[in-house]
Amino acid sequence: MKLDHHEIVSLLILLSVLLLMARLMGELARKLNFPVVVGEILAGVVLGPSLLGMVAPEWYAAFYADTGQMPLAFDGFRTIAVVLLLFVAGLEIELPLLWHYGRASMKISLLGMTIPFLIGFGAAYYFPDFFEDYRRSDLLTFSLFLGTGMAITALPVIAKIMMDLNMLKTRLGITIITSAMIDDLLGWILFSIILSMLGRSGESHSITYTLGLTVGFVLFMLSFGKRIFDAILPWINKHFAWPGGFLSITICLGLLGAAFTEYLGIHAVFGAFIVGIAMGDTSNLTEKAKEIIHQFVNNFFAPLFFASVGLKVNFIANFDLTLTLVIIALAFVGKLLGCVTGARISKFSLNDSLIIGFGMNARGAMEIILATLALQNGLIDEKMFVSLVIMAFVTSLTSGPVMRKLFKPEVSAKESLSKGA
Repeated sequence: MKLDHHEIVSLLILLSVLLLMARLMGELARKLNFPVVVGEILAGVVLGPSLLGMVAPEWYAAFYADTGQMPLAFDGFRTIAVVLLLFVAGLEIELPLLWHYGRASMKISLLGMTIPFLIGFGAAYYFPDFFEDYRRSDLLTFSLFLGTGMAITALPVIAKIMMDLNMLKTRLGITIITSAMIDDLLGWILFSIILSMLGRSGESHSITYTLGLTVGFVLFMLSFGKRIFDAILPWINKHFAWPGGFLSITICLGLLGAAFTEYLGIHAVFGAFIVGIAMGDTSNLTEKAKEIIHQFVNNFFAPLFFASVGLKVNFIANFDLTLTLVIIALAFVGKLLGCVTGARISKFSLNDSLIIGFGMNARGAMEIILATLALQNGLIDEKMFVSLVIMAFVTSLTSGPVMRKLFKPEVSAKESLSKGA
């Protein structure tokens, strides 16, 4: 099977219109001091069944023809986009920071994951009647997912907030960043295991085989893999055109890592994420090189992916106020209780502990990616998906203003990065 003439035309129009609308709405959101991802998702809501599909269903049908091979080809673009997004997220994780500031960050991160995970898991497992209509998987798997959804955080959103507040290089800022790194790493490991429990992979590996090779892959990439990247990056820069050759090889390595974990039965995003961590931790990957990868992914693949979030799901028809309020409450209570407790144990003041709690509460793009993969893999229904996306918006939009109100630069300056953790 291949795309016919009409499907090729439809796919090209879909990609161009979606990219243009995502850029326009993203720029509007940025000017209004909202995260760009809010505008990108709203672009898909406008072009999807929520608005265009209701106002002009024939236009929506023509714009996104749900027949033939075109939707399948478009899903291929979405898969590549989400894989590259996690690859870029991995580049942001700096292992030396985890080791250097790891003691306080580990306490904050573990409590900041464990408590919201238990709250999310417990809510789903012990109140199954409430969530019965919103899940498509068995109770245990859904409960594990909801716990993971409550525990995860969004490193890119947190980093942007702290850059705006000029606190990225303070002891408080570094603690938040390293805690978020640990959260991302543990959260995606857990979610990948949950997806492997569903048996969505075409390969019928045993869970022991899958987890054994996955652990081996992680250990190899973060030790020998990092050294290999350190050795080959200078060679690539010397023998390939800059930046084209460098970009091609690094993206290729990220996709190969994704292919390997997908083969194992662990979702492809995890492999790209681990390769990103290993590559980002090498001494020969400069900030300029990282910026090139960021620009490539964030200005083409990211807008397409986030706009596609609203393209298929009707956000108006699937909005459930009670469910959304419950999800938001679980997210706030779990993350704030866990992170504030961890920060207080680590000898932070109550004010700084609250800053850490609200900083770690920002879910942003990571929660949306998590929810999208859960919907695609049959874990949740559309109403739960919409509630999780709205929760990601609310937590991201509230974190910045609250942190701005609580943050005292003159106090934090006395606890600069030079003093350590």
